[in-house]
Amino acid sequence: MRNYKIKMKKYLLLFIISVFVMSCSKKVEVKGKISGGSPLERIEFIEASGVATLPLINIGINKDGTFAGSFEAPKSGMYVMSYGGKQNLIYLKGGQKLEITGNGMTFPSEYVITGDAKNNNDFFTATQKYLTNYAQKVNMNELMAKDEKTFLKGIEKVQADINKNIEENVQKFNPDNEIVQWKKNDLSSTLLTILNQYEMNHKQMGNPSFKVTKAFTDFENKLQENKDVMVKENPYYRQYLLGKMSPDFQKYAQANSAGKTDITTSELFTEYLKKNQKDLSQTAKDYLLAFVMAQSDIHPGVPEKTVEKIKKIIDTDIKDATIKEDLKKIQFAINGFKIGEQAPEASLIKADGKSYNLSSNKGKPYMMMFYASWNPYIGEASIPVLKEVVNFYKSKMNFVFVNVDDTKDQFIKTSNSLMKGITGTNVYGEGGLNSDIAKKYGVYGFKLPCFIVVDKDGKIASKPFFNLGDPELVTVLDKQTGLSAPKVNPNVQLQPGSGMDPAAGQQAPQQQPNPQPAQTK
Repeated sequence: MRNYKIKMKKYLLLFIISVFVMSCSKKVEVKGKISGGSPLERIEFIEASGVATLPLINIGINKDGTFAGSFEAPKSGMYVMSYGGKQNLIYLKGGQKLEITGNGMTFPSEYVITGDAKNNNDFFTATQKYLTNYAQKVNMNELMAKDEKTFLKGIEKVQADINKNIEENVQKFNPDNEIVQWKKNDLSSTLLTILNQYEMNHKQMGNPSFKVTKAFTDFENKLQENKDVMVKENPYYRQYLLGKMSPDFQKYAQANSAGKTDITTSELFTEYLKKNQKDLSQTAKDYLLAFVMAQSDIHPGVPEKTVEKIKKIIDTDIKDATIKEDLKKIQFAINGFKIGEQAPEASLIKADGKSYNLSSNKGKPYMMMFYASWNPYIGEASIPVLKEVVNFYKSKMNFVFVNVDDTKDQFIKTSNSLMKGITGTNVYGEGGLNSDIAKKYGVYGFKLPCFIVVDKDGKIASKPFFNLGDPELVTVLDKQTGLSAPKVNPNVQLQPGSGMDPAAGQQAPQQQPNPQPAQTK
């Protein structure tokens, strides 16, 4: 009997431990089917509340439209689900298993979800549908032109109508409290943005001294009672805060950038926060500064000097460890290694299954090309360009073609068809975009194809390039080989097509002293 009790205690303890582990799991398992889905398209999930987030997973579509994958979800919340150049939001929690179905023509704008995430996302979809219909009934331009008292009354009615719908959908779908609160905070952020636009419009309509009343500011303050939570999870609220600061920051930037040709937006905004926003919480400062950095100064083509400046700001002025780490990851993904760093070794295999070491090139410079069969810029029309580059430089340098397809079989098929007749070493990163080499070199779907030059001593000789005709890449190749390539038109070469700002889901804007980045919503 005593032994039985001991065993029962042991099993009970193991059960408690297993339940605890399951409840703390961050892994999300997803599978599904897209009718009419294309194997050339990919599904990606990105954390929507982050400041500089990268795709958490890049999932391939099978010939029959099915797909499956799993990834670590940093936290419960909204995620961007993208496919075929379209995006939509989905609410996810760690430990969930879900199935998603849709049609290739409308996915992910429209999708059906089953499994653990069903209630939350049915709630979210219903509230979004209501908002779409409601927005068509409200003449916001007419409301914006009203006097302040009438405008506030109209906005309060909008808030009441939408909150009523939220409560009705809570009763209908029984979602988690977290997504209900997120939805209410999201509504508050949207209303705050409208309030700020109202104020700015009236100042721009020939009345720069226009000031709102106490009733206006009281309503504004009431909407942001949860501001610390809102700044963490809602990019729209960050945009509102940046919009409020914009006129003041514009004046500060103009006064403090005169004669300084190499000063960055990030440097100006860092000093502005320190001097002009002392009452702002450190949490808000971290998110806003990171937001501005990701939009203004972390993108392809920035000088090495700027890259180092941004690294210093991340290390010294960002206090939140998660934000700091996210910014470092995206800066590395975009700007790559520092020139002169040792190129890391990574696990690679040839078609015959034998391992391959990058260090075997030591004594001769080489260029790595990362590619996958599903990338739209790898095909019959672009391969001749690659062949010309290889033929010109091959006497003085090596070429390593690193395939990051999902399977080794696909690698063999792709390399045999696309790389046939091109001098170089064909290798595979086992696991594709989850491979050892992809992680070490910061390779993501939006970066393909990607070119990196390594010198004869095995040290990084270039930043990542995404265009074989880039004059800067040609200069690097000439320097490493001692040859002098003929000039080419840089606009007709291999180049990626997804845009180079995954955090915003769009092309990164050029540097300008204006902390109002565009939003993916």
